[in-house]
Amino acid sequence: MFDILKGFDAQATSTYINPYAVDVIRAKRRDLVYGISHTEELLDLLVTEGVMTAAKRSIVLTIRTRKDQNSRVLELLEARGERACRKFFHPCLMLAEPDLYLRIKTYLGGVNERIRDTRRQLIGYLLEREQEGMEEITRGIVTQKTRTLFATKATKKSSPEKEDRSTVPLLKPEEHKPVQSKPEDLIHITATDRELALLEELLEDTDINAVNSSSQTLLHVAAEHGNLSIIELLVRKGARLDLQDNKGHTALHRAAIRGRTEIVGALIQAGAPIYTLDLQGKTPVHLAADNKHLDSVKVLVKEEAKQCESHTQDMFLHTAAMEDNWRLAELLLQSGAAVSARNNSKKTALFHAVSRNNEKTVTVLLNAGAEADYDVINEAIKLNEESILSLLLGNHRGALSEEALGSALFSAVQQNHDGLVTTLIDSGANVNMLDKQGYTPLLLSAELGHTEVFRVLVAKQAKLDATLSDLSSALHLAVHSGSVPIVQTLLNKGLDPDITGPKGQTPLHLAAQCNRPELVDVLLRAGAQVNALAQDGLTPLHIASQQGHADSVTQLLQGKADPEVKDKLGRTALHWAASSQGESCVVDLLLSAKANPNTTDKEKRTALHLAAVEGKVDAVTSLLSHKAKGLAKDMDGSTPLHYAAAGGQAGVVSALLQLLSNRGTEERNTWRKTPLHAAAERGHDSVTALLLEAGAKINSTDHSKDTPLHCAARGGHQEVVKRLVNWGQAGHMGRHKKVNLQAANNVGKTPLQVAKSGDTPEHESIATLLGRKMFLIK
Repeated sequence: MFDILKGFDAQATSTYINPYAVDVIRAKRRDLVYGISHTEELLDLLVTEGVMTAAKRSIVLTIRTRKDQNSRVLELLEARGERACRKFFHPCLMLAEPDLYLRIKTYLGGVNERIRDTRRQLIGYLLEREQEGMEEITRGIVTQKTRTLFATKATKKSSPEKEDRSTVPLLKPEEHKPVQSKPEDLIHITATDRELALLEELLEDTDINAVNSSSQTLLHVAAEHGNLSIIELLVRKGARLDLQDNKGHTALHRAAIRGRTEIVGALIQAGAPIYTLDLQGKTPVHLAADNKHLDSVKVLVKEEAKQCESHTQDMFLHTAAMEDNWRLAELLLQSGAAVSARNNSKKTALFHAVSRNNEKTVTVLLNAGAEADYDVINEAIKLNEESILSLLLGNHRGALSEEALGSALFSAVQQNHDGLVTTLIDSGANVNMLDKQGYTPLLLSAELGHTEVFRVLVAKQAKLDATLSDLSSALHLAVHSGSVPIVQTLLNKGLDPDITGPKGQTPLHLAAQCNRPELVDVLLRAGAQVNALAQDGLTPLHIASQQGHADSVTQLLQGKADPEVKDKLGRTALHWAASSQGESCVVDLLLSAKANPNTTDKEKRTALHLAAVEGKVDAVTSLLSHKAKGLAKDMDGSTPLHYAAAGGQAGVVSALLQLLSNRGTEERNTWRKTPLHAAAERGHDSVTALLLEAGAKINSTDHSKDTPLHCAARGGHQEVVKRLVNWGQAGHMGRHKKVNLQAANNVGKTPLQVAKSGDTPEHESIATLLGRKMFLIK
């Protein structure tokens, strides 16, 4: 706290001039700036007394430091003149800062001793007011003047030098109720007072983007009240255009709500964002339209058109279309919005209206000239909305190309919308049009199995005998899709059940391949040939057996299919069933139908050969139980056991050895190889063990005098080599002959030498093993 008695005005003291209130403020400025500690309370009193407006009070309080706030208050008082300065001292300073007031009064008493007319100077004013106040207190009456923000003195300036001798009440500090102002009042009052220059000065130390309890900035309030000069000042001072209040409104929203078209334009020109959404999901144009401010809507639409090259989101008209806000759409179109404009996704407003089934907005857009292109029509088809499609087609009848209508028809067929198919055909779509893949709508519906659409197309005179480029007919496609109703309809309409398609296959071939036993039955009843041959000589029974489809095989056998028919490879259905990975019971079905188990194909292989190589243990068992020849040889002299051994099919090898009582281990093929040779040269250790246990001769030689050990060493099969060299030792002694490590083949090489000729780590390991067994190395 400063010493109020210091810093007396030298001139005033020496000449005994009793100062006016303005003089005292100037003389004691430093003491007042640093001595006032309750600035906000003092400002409230100044507003109550009509010395200062609530607007100025609010602006002063935005100044950062108390010192600067006090300095600004004194500047304002000096500008208002003597009357305002007197009221500052009494009652305002007296109530807010009683100690400081007494010190000022003491100072005044010291310079007033020789002055006779005290009423004209400050000390006389203070004494008079205090005397009147004491008289009121003595009578027990305290009169409180209540002046609010909208009182006369808040809107009309007082004469600066006119004396005010009215009674001023004395208020205790706790009786004072500050007047609270709002930013709206601040801007409004400042605007009506036309103190723009003062406002600009007051804003120098103010945070231009400070917000009130509603998150509104000065720019929000100025925009709502429509003072263009204030808007321009705030923008020039750095007011942010994108800030949102607690309703999500920007300044542009606030201007749009009130239809402040001039302000809307100014904010847009300053760079205000036009697409910002408030908490209700509305842009400024929504609010302008909702409140029927057409001029503001036009300004916003015009700005949007300028920004069309840089759109990163949906435009106003697109948004209205998506919301089905047809009234907004109408208003936007009236205001100049382009009905055909496309957003950043290259979509029109009509597209979005259709995609959301917004029929009213669709009507508005169509009436405004929107074009229904293929994308738009396809959206209607996706929705399966006949009313929307009818609107689009009715509005553009004759304007759409045959290609566009045809594409739409294919789309409707693909989505199985029969009502839309009817609408499109009735609107001129070609029922037999071909797409790029050569499909007609009827062929496509048959392939997809879309029965309802198919019936519509048939009723609309679609051609039933059309085919694809590979000769697939509607009957083939319907069989493939498994649609019994479509197949039945086509047959009832007279389509040939034996019509040939791709690779000479009939619909019955396809039914067998796709395992459609119900369709096999339908086709057979319609007269389809059960033993029809495709280009590769396959019958439907071949194909069903090849796929292992037991139900279809059953149906075909019941339809008198011949199991002995051979295809171009010389194979019967039993050959294919034995090698199939499908249901194993198909072999039994065919054997029960008297299929010959020993029929050979062109390479003299029986079904047993094929079952062995595929590892089909059940099929092997069934074939042998139906008197299949277990030792049958193919054109190379290989038996089923050779096939199983070479394929590493241990299960089949075990079954064959058991069912053949270990016969066949010494059977040799054209190259004089035994099954043990076949297993050894392919590296099948488990099969090698089974054959050795069954009595296979370990040192048998083939036409090159190679033993199984030669074969295993050449192939780099370490496990088989170990099995062979260890055979006959330990527990095997006496029962089996040991492997001959010294055996030389027809080029004089032992297994060790064969191993050394290899170039892999496995060959090196085998060579080391054999060297140790022959005691050539440690």
